[in-house]
Order: sequence, then structure tokens, then C-alpha cells
Amino acid sequence: MVDPGDSEGTLLCLDAGQTITRTQFRRNGTVIGESEHAGVLTDRPLLPQLATAVRSGLHAADSTVDVAAIGVSGLVDNADASELLDMLAGTGIREVLLAHDSTTSYLGAIGDELGAVVAAGTGSVTLAVGATRTARVDGWGYLIGDAGSGFWIGRAALDRAMQAHDGRGAPTALTAVVRRDFDDLEEAYLELQADELKVSRIAGYAQSVAELAATDMVCRRISEEAADLLAHAVFAGLRRVGQAEREDPMVGAVGNAFRNTVLRDRFEQVLRDQLPKLRFVEGRGNGLDGCYRMTLVAPDSALRQRINRATASERPQD
Repeated sequence: MVDPGDSEGTLLCLDAGQTITRTQFRRNGTVIGESEHAGVLTDRPLLPQLATAVRSGLHAADSTVDVAAIGVSGLVDNADASELLDMLAGTGIREVLLAHDSTTSYLGAIGDELGAVVAAGTGSVTLAVGATRTARVDGWGYLIGDAGSGFWIGRAALDRAMQAHDGRGAPTALTAVVRRDFDDLEEAYLELQADELKVSRIAGYAQSVAELAATDMVCRRISEEAADLLAHAVFAGLRRVGQAEREDPMVGAVGNAFRNTVLRDRFEQVLRDQLPKLRFVEGRGNGLDGCYRMTLVAPDSALRQRINRATASERPQD
């Protein structure tokens, strides 16, 4: 394995989400540059999108990049890092570390310690890590999962707005928010169905819910429902890896959904109701930090099994 700490080259960290992809360059652990690019579409092949994102990010680098450490939303467990390395031929990259963003979010939040981390941005996923095993909870996409995520919140906001419009639900300021975005509110569903970027667009309404949660009861209820779902995922993960029996498990929370203070406070309250001595960590690091820490994971860590790796020197020669 190429050691980024000893390399004279540069480490490229790439955090690919459904709304935005961020790249960061580090030399000897120090950040020397950052850039942002379009998010990935998880209903399309991911590796070609990642190769494009890496090549776009390399334009911002002023030195040779040896290692690319990548966390991505929607990645399957058997993703082939060597296939991505092949796609990066000619870039100078000699090693690729590839993982689902639940792994990089975990590492960014609490490092290589035992516990659970919930990442709630456009999507949502929880990763729990025990002494010998890991457990992923949710992160199953906007159609059948991602409970409590930005998309889930945005979808709920649209639903409540349309209920209020129809007279089926309580009045809410969300109706006016949604009405500003569409010429005809009753045709909004048609426009959204046809939008290639509908997932991130719908998730965008989570910000309005957060802004209105203190004054609008409908938004408060959506926020609290999301918090309950995210907390439930944490409990499930801790049980599966044998950490629920601890009095003081470590739990991290990352992602834009937690900028909603009603959601964030409710989430912590639900956790502490069952685990009063919980060690709650927020804001220690992000997905990019996790990409960097992925290169430093201890050999005996259960997290190693969640990192796909390919090195140029290990591939068969033609």
C-alpha cells in the first residue's frame, strides 16, 4: 500500500454525494487545495462518474497524485477498485481506495473507534462498528430507503404542502414555499417526475423545513419524525454489532440534515432517553476527512473489510 504520509506526491480525497462531489488534495496530511463538482446519479453506473470526477479534480492539482481515496453514495459492497484504477490510466494515480460513503462518514466523524455514525444528507445511512464486525443500516436509496434523509424530509414537505392545498391536511407555510417554484402547483408532480435531478431538487426542500420548524407545526412534526427514524437506525446498528449493551457507546452525526436544530435536538434526546451516558459526537470531521483517514485504518479494524483497494503494482502485467 502506498503510504500517503511518506509520499512526496499528493493524496486526492473525493467525497461523492448525490447533490455535490467534493475533492480535496493533501500532502503529508495537510490540505493544499479543494474543489467542488456535480453530484453522482446513483441510478446510473457509478465508476465512470467517479473517473470523470477524479479527472476533473486533477485539474486543480499542481503536483502528481499518487493515491485516490474515494467515498461515494450508492456504492455496492463488491465494487471493483481495480476497474476504477483502469479508468484512471494516464493520470499517474497508482492506488485507489474505494468505499461506500457510510464508511468515510464514519471515519470522518469518530475515526477508527467503535460505535455508530449516521450520515444524513440527500440520502441517509448508518454504519455501526464493533470489535469484529460492521453493520450498515439503510442507505437503500430514495425509492425504498433513506429514512430521515434530506430527500425524505423534502418529499414529506411536498406531500404536506399538497395535502394543505387539497384541504386534506393542516395549513402550512410549506404550501407557499412550493408554490413559488411552480407556475401551477397542480402540475408540480409532472415537472418533478420528468426532472433528471429530481432527487437533489426534492431534497432541497429540507432547508425550508429546517428554517420553518421553529414556527410551523407541520415542519416541526416532519423534523421530529425524521429524527426518530435516524435514531432508530442507530439503535439497530448498535444492536447488530454488540455495542448496544455498552453504557456509553459513541455515536456520531454528520450531514446537512443535522443543521435543522429541531431535528438535531430531538435526535439526541431520543438517543439519550435509552442511553443516558451516550458519547455524542458532532462536527468532528466530514466525509473528506474520512477519505483521508481511510488510508490510515488499522490492520485489525473491522472497517478494513469495507474498503475496496487496488494498487497498480499488484495488477497483472500485459
